[in-house]
Amino acid sequence: MKDFSIILASGSRYRAELLGRLGLPFESWAPAVDESPLAGEACVETARRLARLKAQAARGRFPGAWVIGSDQVAELDGRPVGKPGTRDNARAQLRAMRGRRVVFHTGLCLLANGRAHESMVPTEVAFRDYTDAEIERYLDREPAFDCAGSAKSEALGISLLASLRGDDPTALVGLPLIALAGMLRAEGAPVP
Repeated sequence: MKDFSIILASGSRYRAELLGRLGLPFESWAPAVDESPLAGEACVETARRLARLKAQAARGRFPGAWVIGSDQVAELDGRPVGKPGTRDNARAQLRAMRGRRVVFHTGLCLLANGRAHESMVPTEVAFRDYTDAEIERYLDREPAFDCAGSAKSEALGISLLASLRGDDPTALVGLPLIALAGMLRAEGAPVP
């Protein structure tokens, strides 16, 4: 196996923490990609397209490196649910999702050795029918303003959920490691 370098095309600390679990050295680089959905684009296609665009942007900047792009779009009633940014927006999102099912589409793209590997990993999340008081207590303790849907399943946000259904629990956090590990192994990376 020849030497290789890995670039994570993301500024997300959550994705960097996840990638670190695989024990391979990597660098993070945040590409300047417009994350707006295209007119009429389904949420799943937005996630797929953005993962690919991020990887392509990094490949242009770091030729020869193996680059990983990932993006996630949460979908409620066919519409994207973004990062709230503020407490008011988080409160509104959590109210809209209570007692409902939200699908988190996580796109993944690895560009390595002249090949592209892509995967789409959906996770269906059922939110409990929590109260407004529970929303406020949650936001007091975990202001998840930088997470789509305002609830971190890997932390206190798990208490707002009734169930999760998906093939990879890390996909919900933003980087599907099961799929990524398989892609890396296919290219000859020592995982594990």
